[in-house]
Amino acid sequence: MPIISIFFGIVIRINFFDHAPPHLHAAHGGTEALFDIRTGRIIAGALPRRQARYVVEWIVKNRAELMRNWDLAANGQPTFKIEGLEDE
Repeated sequence: MPIISIFFGIVIRINFFDHAPPHLHAAHGGTEALFDIRTGRIIAGALPRRQARYVVEWIVKNRAELMRNWDLAANGQPTFKIEGLEDE
């Protein structure tokens, strides 16, 4: 499962040949959640509230690139890195 981004200790991955809907896996510490790329909603698992907000903010900012990565991974093609959020 390729790493797409890492920010604030959150690791973002997208699986090759994964099931619909288009989603990403976000892990922080010992927790993990699946986020729907189209809506930003958690569809499985859980993250601490602050980290979940960061992931949603990042999804909104990068939705087009995430969908391109989803399409690549769904077809077994190499994905690309996406810049994470920066400290404000």
